[in-house]
Amino acid sequence: MYYGIDYTYLIFALLALLLGLWASSAVKSRFAKYDRVQTKRGVTGAQAAAILLRANGITDVKIQHIHGNLTDNYNPTTKILSLSDATYASSSIAAVGVAAHETGHAIQHNVGYFPLNFRRSLVPVANLGSRLGPLLVLLGIGFGYSAQAEQYLPVMQLVTDIGLLLFAGATLFYLVTLPVEFDASWRALKILKEANVFVDDEEIAGARNVLWAAAMTYVASALSAIASFVRILMISQRGRRRR
Repeated sequence: MYYGIDYTYLIFALLALLLGLWASSAVKSRFAKYDRVQTKRGVTGAQAAAILLRANGITDVKIQHIHGNLTDNYNPTTKILSLSDATYASSSIAAVGVAAHETGHAIQHNVGYFPLNFRRSLVPVANLGSRLGPLLVLLGIGFGYSAQAEQYLPVMQLVTDIGLLLFAGATLFYLVTLPVEFDASWRALKILKEANVFVDDEEIAGARNVLWAAAMTYVASALSAIASFVRILMISQRGRRRR
């Protein structure tokens, strides 16, 4: 920190902002580009997902159509693979690539991919930590500044530490998301070629461009989470030194 400015926080926050803006723009532009290029076999997103599930011996996952644009997702609890308006019935390279990525998550679930299971276990902590963590840290520090609360300093310190721990759990969720998403894309590209959904490297390259840009949005989210955690950690450390 220099002249009251947390440069470590600013670096992470700036990187997250710039990467997030670029990734968001890249996803839209690349999806739009490859959404105009049809797959040579004419396979739709829903058909590709069904082919890939069968190729991996998965028979208990339901494929459904949901409204929205790029709202595609796989729910491991219900074993439902949801494909959006832009993906379900489209036979574009972009649509098939996105559908294959979500199918990659279903395959991860089927084989017991550890990062995916670990991320699922972090969901309650992440939800609680992102909302309650910073509040507990600020409350602990705020009450600790009060001279009347001196006798409660150990309790306030405990409140601060619990807040930091919860927020660390939320940050960890974003970090664990990275291998989950990158692995799903890797599986998608691999099985698209093996299952003959794509017939040549040109189609693979197009899907890779779309999925790589999408993956960068998760990297931006992770950097943003790290920046927020660094910020709240520095605030807590300054609060301790002033007591």
